[in-house]
Amino acid sequence: MTLLLLLLLPGLCTAQFNPNVACGKTSIVHLFEWRWEDIAEECERYLGPNGFGGVQISPPNEHLIVTNPYRPWWERYQPISYKICSRSGDEEQFTDMVTRCNNVGVYIYVDAVINHMCGAGVGKGSSSTCGSTYDTNLSSFPNVPYSRLDFNDDKCKTTSGNIEDYQDADQVRSCRLVNLLDLALEKDYVRNKVTDYLNKLIDIGVAGFRIDASKHMWPGDMQAIVGRLNNLNTQWFPNGSRPFIFQEVIDMGGEGISAYEYSGIGRVTEFKYGGKLGTVMRKWNGEKMAYLKNWGEGWGFLPSDRALVFVDNHDNQRGHGAGGASILTFFDARLYKMAVGFMLAHPYGFPRVMSSFSWPRSFVEGKDINDWIGPPSYGNGSTKAITINEDTTCGNGWVCEHRWRQINNMAIFRNVANGQALTNWWDNAENQVAFGRGNVGFIVFNNDNRDMDVTLNTGLPAGTYCDVISGQKEGSRCTGKQITVSSAGTAHFKIRSSDDDPFVAIHINAKL
Repeated sequence: MTLLLLLLLPGLCTAQFNPNVACGKTSIVHLFEWRWEDIAEECERYLGPNGFGGVQISPPNEHLIVTNPYRPWWERYQPISYKICSRSGDEEQFTDMVTRCNNVGVYIYVDAVINHMCGAGVGKGSSSTCGSTYDTNLSSFPNVPYSRLDFNDDKCKTTSGNIEDYQDADQVRSCRLVNLLDLALEKDYVRNKVTDYLNKLIDIGVAGFRIDASKHMWPGDMQAIVGRLNNLNTQWFPNGSRPFIFQEVIDMGGEGISAYEYSGIGRVTEFKYGGKLGTVMRKWNGEKMAYLKNWGEGWGFLPSDRALVFVDNHDNQRGHGAGGASILTFFDARLYKMAVGFMLAHPYGFPRVMSSFSWPRSFVEGKDINDWIGPPSYGNGSTKAITINEDTTCGNGWVCEHRWRQINNMAIFRNVANGQALTNWWDNAENQVAFGRGNVGFIVFNNDNRDMDVTLNTGLPAGTYCDVISGQKEGSRCTGKQITVSSAGTAHFKIRSSDDDPFVAIHINAKL
């Protein structure tokens, strides 16, 4: 019995840190604001066949309909009830999406908004995606139901009722975040309502949750809720599987709350990752790619098995949240592809790829005044469908970075390199770097202002490989560059500083 317990304990201790992705898959994509029916189709036609492990979806619960400004993206973060009824679709469409995605080995991770309900100043009405009534003057949400007793107003000590000092952990967790009605999660009644909602989603078949605004909830309350969650649906997951938990905790240092306070509950979104990688790729503040040799914990990040990493997310690509101007986005396509390529090649953390929609940026005094704009929509506010162009990119205003050849092929690279150590690091002490993953993959970057012409030890078996950045292997030929690895494991790399994509990646599955 003692031996059995010792064998079982590691799995129990790490359960909520396990992304639950299907065997051989190592990354997920955030299909921000996509409709459920479009996600189902994308799982079947693209994500499954191209090696992605899952999808982070936008919050599926009923939310406020905001008309001033008209239908912003952030209305999804203003809950009215826990009915599965959002601008992405209803419960039937949601269930169909989960089933179809799960059936092709692409799992669903729900963005769960459980810290708060909608804004305190909304007033009384039924302007919501399911028509449920609410009265924020009374903190009343009849379709949960919640009343004034279920909120933290009496606990908050600030004059405004909002967070005024981020050095004060009590304020951050007991006061309103930008005037959103803050739930009293220490109460069993509230915990039960939240867990009923999450468990319904688990029973439908989701694989886990991004917990929105985790920093604004006490770790003990978070732990209590996670502990009440059901095991995953055994139709798709092994018996006893626990939901994957990753928590939004913005910790850039210097505040009263640390991401480490949450790292025992589930993984934590490592916001320093994108901010610092963007600074390096932009070569700001004297940063160089050569300094990435000890990337990860060596840069003060969370332990790798506790971190969810990303180059950008839906907040900071708009200048919100953390990272500031250094954050790279699809607007910076050349550097962005290199940054995402680096993330997917490097073994640190569990990666999430961003898939965006576009909007017309307009800056006034350094701020994008259009950062509120919601997804591509018709005049009545309904979200436009995803359309696929002949070159497999997306139309209708959808960016679909996950379909960019360079990014998708690097997601496949990561799958091939899974479990392999970082090897054969090389740099020129500036912004030309290269490294391998065991004896299965090798990647080279030239982010210098001069051309690169080097012979490097790849550690790969001898042969001819297709570069998966400029093209890929199709049958018995390469559609892009070919790289020859010698019997000694070395290869010659020439990358011009002016190349559209100044990096090269090869792996054993791209060997002719």
